[in-house]
Amino acid sequence: MTAAAPTLLEVEHLTMRFGGLVAVNDLSFSARHSEITALIGPSGAGKTTVFNCNTGFYKPTEGRIGLVHGDPRLWSEIDVLTLGGERRLSRPDGTLYLLERMPEFLVAHRAKVARTFQNIRLFSGMTVLENLLVAQHNSLMLASGYTILGVLGLGGYRTAERAAIERARDWLARIDLTERADDPAGALPYGAQRRLEIARAMCTEPMLLCLDEPAAGLNPRETAALNELILSIRDENKTSVLLIEHDMSVVMQISDHVVVLDYGVKIADGSPEAVRNDSKVIAAYLGVADEEVAAAEAEVGL
Repeated sequence: MTAAAPTLLEVEHLTMRFGGLVAVNDLSFSARHSEITALIGPSGAGKTTVFNCNTGFYKPTEGRIGLVHGDPRLWSEIDVLTLGGERRLSRPDGTLYLLERMPEFLVAHRAKVARTFQNIRLFSGMTVLENLLVAQHNSLMLASGYTILGVLGLGGYRTAERAAIERARDWLARIDLTERADDPAGALPYGAQRRLEIARAMCTEPMLLCLDEPAAGLNPRETAALNELILSIRDENKTSVLLIEHDMSVVMQISDHVVVLDYGVKIADGSPEAVRNDSKVIAAYLGVADEEVAAAEAEVGL
């Protein structure tokens, strides 16, 4: 039996309130290295709120969000980090982060968490290639020394620029957009824009990629291409994926682990097969009481 992959992300007792509204209530779950974890539930269940907390856009009302780079034994020191009031704990063999204490830009830059959005947010007036290059501005600015070295092409900037262009071209090939590299991103078909947004996020070389309804609005052919892309990100890049998706065929085909929310509360957590047959999940999606589901299952002998 294959040993379980080490934990990358640990969400503990996450609660998010907006005034008197509790959007997420005492949620705990984990995501493992090189696995696809799907976060599903009916509309309004709190899924995007969880994403916004994980990526630093929201600061949770309560709870802890830990992420480890490197040695998983660093998890044993999370209480020390929490009590110390710091954002991260660095050791020679890795770093432990508390994402709820970090500003959004550091979650992306230091903790290596990238995301896409429900509504596509490309730079529509820039070319396809430029969209992938702008995602790498942190490494390019560092190579420029934050001076005019980049303008003059001095120091290590030229090397960094060539590496950025090569990385962008590799991703263009993977999403089948090499021939559209110089076209405005806004001129691409909808499905191609979805793939470009994912490739742009991957150009930041994340440890955790958060995808918010990437299959929304796609036709079956585009959905199949999306599934292949996400699986390649897991298998070839060894990047963990946290996925929000309403298309259950996508969730069941590519996910390793599924967490189900309903009204901000976790109602199921397990393998796709286990979740698909869970009576509470069926009730949440069909809009009927658990007792009615149990009665119906008993009637048909399930």
